[in-house]
Amino acid sequence: MKKIYIAGCGGMLGQAFHSVFGQQHDLRCTDKDVNENWLSFLDFRDLEAYRKDVESYKPDFLFHLGAHTDLEYCESNVEDAYATNTTSVENAVWIANKLDIPLLYISTAGIFDGSKEVFDDWDLPNPLGHYARSKYMGEQYVMQNARRHLVCRAGWMMGGGPRKDKKFIQKLMKQLKAGSKELNIVHDKLGTPTYTFDFASNVQALLENEYWGLYNMVCEGVTSRLEVAHELIKVLNLTDKVKINEVSSSFFAKEFYAPRPDSERLINRKLELRKLNQMRDWRVALKQYVNEAYAGYL
Repeated sequence: MKKIYIAGCGGMLGQAFHSVFGQQHDLRCTDKDVNENWLSFLDFRDLEAYRKDVESYKPDFLFHLGAHTDLEYCESNVEDAYATNTTSVENAVWIANKLDIPLLYISTAGIFDGSKEVFDDWDLPNPLGHYARSKYMGEQYVMQNARRHLVCRAGWMMGGGPRKDKKFIQKLMKQLKAGSKELNIVHDKLGTPTYTFDFASNVQALLENEYWGLYNMVCEGVTSRLEVAHELIKVLNLTDKVKINEVSSSFFAKEFYAPRPDSERLINRKLELRKLNQMRDWRVALKQYVNEAYAGYL
């Protein structure tokens, strides 16, 4: 069994990685938020603490998962955004190179500027805000300096259920649980969902084949916030009970003030070329996610 050190493993993606990789590997999972009994404390922004903990474990792989993903937080807390999303990644590269082990870094579809409707693995990013820029700088540092690396770009993340999902699906589910009969959904934001368990499983396939490099890794089927909301209501059998109001992004301008691209749709071109694209259609993944993670929630 290979040994994997997973830093920043306390969130929705970390939960999926712990589940998927824990079946066949020995794991050490750390986070500054110790919210599971299989987590230990580590602030990966502290290079010396990060180095000592990884070196003592002697892993075969280093996975660097954690990041500040709240765009508004990053716009309002710029120094912390770069400390968490960029310089901590430089720490990870330094450690992985010192131990001569492969490094996994998670990037985001948000690094694109929306100038096209769809972006493949080779399109040139142009980040709009501090979240996107801090993540892109991390991606660039890994690509340019890590000897063996996987950089996997996720889209609109879904996973973790009510406890750990802080993204779009949970925000809608929370409104529905509170009794909302109407949802205001933007019609002008395009993207691609990414189910955390499918993502972790596809990462595992790349590692097993030692296909290093950069990969878009999102669910199949490009879509929009509006279409995802309609599909969620359909899965919940609430089509006749909940009304969806189409609004523009300006409707939420005060609440969501960080710059966002109009389109952050990705396609998994490199995974297809490698014949290793295991990402399912987003509708299939959404249905499984909701049925499993939100059973009895409403």
